[in-house]
Amino acid sequence: DLNCTDVVPKVEITPKTVTEMQGSNITAVCSASGSPPPKIQWNRDMLSTPNEIDILETESNLTLSGLSPDDNGRVIICSAANMVGQTEATLQLNILFAPTIQQLLRPERDHHWCIPFSVTGNPKPELQWYHEDVPLQEQDYIRTMIHLSTESEDHGCLQLVNPTHIHNGVYRLVAKNEYGWDEKIVTAQFIDPPYIDHTGSSSVISNDDDSASPLHHVSNGNNTPSSSEMGPDAVIIGMTKIPVIENPQYFRNSGSMLKSDTFVQHIKRHNIVLKRELGEGAFGKVFLAECYNLTPDQEKIHVAVKTLKEASESGRADFYREAELLTNLQHEHIVTFYGVCVESDPLIMVFEYMKHGDLNKFLRSHGPDAVLMADGQHSILVELTQSQMLHIAQQIAAGMVYLASQHFVHRDLATRNCLVGENLLVKIGDFGMSRDVYSTDYYRVGGHTMLPIRWMPPESIMYRRFTTESDVWSLGVVLWEIFTYGKQPWYQLSNNEVIECITQGRVLQRPRTCPKEVYDLMLGCWQREPYMRLNIKEIHSMLQSFAKASPVYLDILG
Repeated sequence: DLNCTDVVPKVEITPKTVTEMQGSNITAVCSASGSPPPKIQWNRDMLSTPNEIDILETESNLTLSGLSPDDNGRVIICSAANMVGQTEATLQLNILFAPTIQQLLRPERDHHWCIPFSVTGNPKPELQWYHEDVPLQEQDYIRTMIHLSTESEDHGCLQLVNPTHIHNGVYRLVAKNEYGWDEKIVTAQFIDPPYIDHTGSSSVISNDDDSASPLHHVSNGNNTPSSSEMGPDAVIIGMTKIPVIENPQYFRNSGSMLKSDTFVQHIKRHNIVLKRELGEGAFGKVFLAECYNLTPDQEKIHVAVKTLKEASESGRADFYREAELLTNLQHEHIVTFYGVCVESDPLIMVFEYMKHGDLNKFLRSHGPDAVLMADGQHSILVELTQSQMLHIAQQIAAGMVYLASQHFVHRDLATRNCLVGENLLVKIGDFGMSRDVYSTDYYRVGGHTMLPIRWMPPESIMYRRFTTESDVWSLGVVLWEIFTYGKQPWYQLSNNEVIECITQGRVLQRPRTCPKEVYDLMLGCWQREPYMRLNIKEIHSMLQSFAKASPVYLDILG
């Protein structure tokens, strides 16, 4: 019981802000009063700097020895609590250090050419570029763009619009602040020098001919596509492309997968009977429908119908291109695409109907919190077993092996973008609703780009680089989602904190129900360097062998 003499704690930290050089030692004092005497606690989980605490009667001293640049901008909380309540005070770290150019990479082609870099330093260093040792004058067509800025680190690009052979050569980046400087160089070859034939006329031979068609071969400058270069951009199944601002073309492919004679099935409007709305996405509504005369052995089957709202010319072109693409993607773990109906507006795409909806909702409704979600309907919801989770995981991996074999980069693999049918059959594919239904899973950049940062590896967050290897990282996160019954990755952190965690190299913790060998597999997907990550085929065969070891009883939904 509270006593009238009881008092909520008061708490104060001195100093409130620390501005010191890297390597310095500091002591902060947190003093508290209140009745009964409060318990003082420091929150220092996130600190990289070695630290120790000295607790006295009414105060606690925190000593930080050898301040680390990694802690620049960090806020340390001291809280004092008694039975009446709790109060907090904060200490802000401002750690001064000389610049370091963490990386400077070879130029790569997106919408424009870009030389990616990341630089640390506090205060923020000034950047100066040199081309062939001549200071570079920045202007509209050649300038530094910062994509992501944290307290002590900037990630960005030297962006070049339509460079020619005169821009080839050595680029040097110098970063300076009052405590020091750093420099790095990189060689750039944008285009071959003009070839002079015997008539004396010159013609430029380009390595990366950007034809008008958005479907073209992706070259990394020397005409040998490596697996990372297979497709920095791709459409996402179900017309849910992430419009990456720098690149309006959303599907590139290596060694064109699209056959010129792709035959997209056209379905008559009178054969489609809409039943009910399943949801709405940015592109239009999705309905459950019955479709007649679609397969020879059944008079009618249930389908999911996706409509395209007002279709502009470019919207229609995207629609047809995607229909061709989806016609070519055929696999038992990719949602089946039946065809289109374009007789009248709205334009319609017809997919198979997956009875149990998206996998995220399914996991949540078969997890420990499911009773809370059942809204008092006394439905008997069986919790998924470990072997059923493995069964789900290996089906998704099988679909991803197929997509990789087609040089197809998904870019938004997550349980919300997988669907569940009868007998725990799982397929990759979604109907473009996830950006609306699961809007908290996306981080809005600029005007309209929505990025699923909680599923993205460092290189995709920092440089918007999407490859088969970045899909592997996302698959690791999907495994984590499955073994947590559909929890949101990093659910305890804000988007900005997530970006900081991932770019600093931290990974998700092992879920409570997850076997060690499966968590080791996740860690193999989350290697910082893309080439160090497990190969998608290895992941599939490992999951297959784990699943074989614990056979699955499927009829949970009976």
